[in-house]
Amino acid sequence: MNPFDFVNAINKSKEDLLKEPESEKHYPAYMVNKALSYFPDTILYANEINQFHHIDSKLQFHFFLNSIRPAKRFAKWVKKQEDNDITAVMEYYGYNPQKAESALSILSSDQLITIKQKLEKGG
Repeated sequence: MNPFDFVNAINKSKEDLLKEPESEKHYPAYMVNKALSYFPDTILYANEINQFHHIDSKLQFHFFLNSIRPAKRFAKWVKKQEDNDITAVMEYYGYNPQKAESALSILSSDQLITIKQKLEKGG
């Protein structure tokens, strides 16, 4: 089952998707909490469940289902943006992202320009 089916059930349809015991395995608590944390009117509910993460999935879902008012909510998920400097250092030195980030703090802007020039592929 798609994680957004649970979020849509909480936000719009108010349909109980965890009627069968085997469907409780498919409840992605982290994804639902993350999706609800994007909205100002549901962030406190998500925070409350984060404090009680150890309770059953069915109880978490029913808490959201019965506490949050139905409304049309949509937000784009925040994604990590690619840093061209880190990518250049990773490619030039063959580093992993963590090593490239620490190396980037040592390199000067002139050294970065030189690295990017050497990696530039002409046509």
